[in-house]
Amino acid sequence: MNPQLRVGVGGWTFEPWRDNFYPKGLAQTKELAYASRQLTAIEVNGTFYSTFKPPTFAKWRDETPDGFVFSLKAHRFATHRRELGTAGESITRFVGSGLAELGDKLGPIVWQFMPTKQFDAGDVEAFLKLLPRELQGRPLRHVLDVRHASFATEEYLDLLHAHGCTTVYTDSEKFPAIPHARNELAYLRLMRSAADCPTGYPEAELARWAEGARQWTAQGGEAFVFFINGAKERAPAAAQAFLKLL
Repeated sequence: MNPQLRVGVGGWTFEPWRDNFYPKGLAQTKELAYASRQLTAIEVNGTFYSTFKPPTFAKWRDETPDGFVFSLKAHRFATHRRELGTAGESITRFVGSGLAELGDKLGPIVWQFMPTKQFDAGDVEAFLKLLPRELQGRPLRHVLDVRHASFATEEYLDLLHAHGCTTVYTDSEKFPAIPHARNELAYLRLMRSAADCPTGYPEAELARWAEGARQWTAQGGEAFVFFINGAKERAPAAAQAFLKLL
């Protein structure tokens, strides 16, 4: 396993996966343990909608193998607001809710903006200044998931670089694909899985993404690749096929 390259899906609780990913009859309480041994990372979406307590993060840590990593989507209270610079209290509450319990298994934190949120340099910079750089002595990595085309600018990338953050590179018909090359961390969300393709993406497309990820990490970068949305029932197969190509 390349520790600089993580591949996974969004979450682990999804009913259609119980007939094409999880073994038949597997208890739902065992699904995280199983998924974390087939993949190398999971992006947690539940933290976007709900507040979890330290024992929950500790449970996730203990159920997963060494080397596995969770990417956490920050609570929407911090990002779904007109003025991002007012998010300080919500950011502090989220980061302090128990994330430290994950220890080495805490990966990037994803801050997802509203699809209608347009780029405003002053507002974005005010938000970036609020993001904590460490948690109990452990460095934190922050990724912005922006969904409005106005963010596809050099000014946005300059701001991210200045604050040591990166942006999600999205493969989607709905959201802009913004490059991430100014930060050693690349964060990809591949959202075009097709139901009629057993591996979600055709093998040739998977091979192209895999080669790009290989080249990125060979140059000293780190990459997280998540198969999310699209035909979600195909996401685990897509991630597993991607890992085989590596």
